[in-house]
Amino acid sequence: MESTPYSNTSTPKSDVTTPGFDSPAGSSKIGKAASSAHSAIDEAARKAQPSLDKAASMAHSATDKASAAAVQASDWLTEKTAKMSDAEKKLVADTCKYVGENPLKSVGLAVVVGALLARIL
Repeated sequence: MESTPYSNTSTPKSDVTTPGFDSPAGSSKIGKAASSAHSAIDEAARKAQPSLDKAASMAHSATDKASAAAVQASDWLTEKTAKMSDAEKKLVADTCKYVGENPLKSVGLAVVVGALLARIL
C-alpha cells in the first residue's frame, strides 16, 4: 500500500500493464505496425512523385511566361517614357521659340486664358 501526501488513507499501488505493449509479442506488433505504416507512406510518396514533378514543371513554365511578359512590358514602358520625354522637350522648345518670336501675342493669350480660368474656377 502506498500513502498519498494529501490524506491519511492508503491507496493500493497499481500493477496494471497495457495489454500487448509490455510483452515481447506487443513489441513485435508495434514493429510490424510501424513497418506497415512506413511502407504505406513510401508507396504513397512513390505514387505521388509523378504528379508533383508535373506540377513543378507547370509552375516553372508559368513563371518563365510571366517573366517574359514582365520583360516585354518593361521594355515597352522604357520606350514610351523616352518618346514622352522627347515630346516634352520638343513642346518646351517650340513654346520658347513662339514666345520669343511673338511676345505681345503670348502675353495677350496668357491674359485671356487666365481670365477664362478665373471665371470658371
